[in-house]
Amino acid sequence: MLEIYAGSNALKTIQKHGFKQELFTNFLGASGGPKWFCLFGLDKYLFGDFFKNRSTELNIVGSSAGAFRAACFAQNDPVAAIERLADKYSHTVYSEKPDLAEITKTAIDLLDYVFGDTGPNEIIANDIFKAHFIVAKSNGLVSFENKLIQMAGLISSILLNKIDRRLLNVQYERFVYHSPLSTVKIDDPYKLNTQYVDLNINNIRKALLASGSIPYVMEGIKNIPGSPKGMYRDGGIIDYHFDFLLENTNKNINNEINNLTLYPHFNAEPKAGWFDKSSSRKVLAKNYDNIVLMCPSKAFIASLPFQKIPDRNDFKNIDADTRIKYWQTVLSETDKLADHFNEFLVKQAISQIKQFDF
Repeated sequence: MLEIYAGSNALKTIQKHGFKQELFTNFLGASGGPKWFCLFGLDKYLFGDFFKNRSTELNIVGSSAGAFRAACFAQNDPVAAIERLADKYSHTVYSEKPDLAEITKTAIDLLDYVFGDTGPNEIIANDIFKAHFIVAKSNGLVSFENKLIQMAGLISSILLNKIDRRLLNVQYERFVYHSPLSTVKIDDPYKLNTQYVDLNINNIRKALLASGSIPYVMEGIKNIPGSPKGMYRDGGIIDYHFDFLLENTNKNINNEINNLTLYPHFNAEPKAGWFDKSSSRKVLAKNYDNIVLMCPSKAFIASLPFQKIPDRNDFKNIDADTRIKYWQTVLSETDKLADHFNEFLVKQAISQIKQFDF
């Protein structure tokens, strides 16, 4: 039902110390829109139980939907916040042919509902759960809102990425909007230009909205306060499922077990960037050496309505009533994954962990 994978160092560490929350200093949340619904039960369990009494920092790094989840986990009541996100997002209904403005307005309403009155201040002040939102500053043709020009830019991105992922530097810069208390840095083997900006009350809304601003679907976000002027879009463009190392300069516990990353994900085959979705390029094994990835099994997915996890195509392929019922069923069923993980922890069934084979 729930599958757990680990890099070689992560597996050795867990075999030595057991599977416990103190081993992890980082947490990843990937892009993917409503695909995230298949992790809802796990998210509630992880931040309602597993990490509940944590006293050392956990750096929560997300792009797009993963950034919205990070914004929930860094609030004072993370379970209530993630429930608000799931409820509002799963009940979203668009007009028959929504334009960029309508979809963007809906995203703003979602963000406001998730934040509530105090969310932004809680996230900024949290010295344990430190949020990081990845955003892609878009330059050249991909910075335009005109669909024809933007599409030409995206086609260029596809070609550049196919030749060499490093060439995405021509069109994109990675911006990490993070807790002002964070010392985490990204070690990127592809050397994509990366800048770090402290979250504050003036930029947190625009930064989070930008992280989920899907090209050709939503309006980009211009001129985020405290950042270079320009157009900012979905962080998943360059960091869809992640292919980098996270380095912490603050050492909270014994260095031997300091830097493991917990990564609930949709499947066991992560892709680096958005333009790698249909490519054969695999993530680099060394970047997953300290990662523990949890994902629903194929059997669990086959048990769901339509035998798949939710995705954005459901908005156009399934009528609203059927889609909402389907998504609510998925959200409910994911409690079984949380139960499985709890059983795994109680039994410390380390032998169930599989090692990555990429």
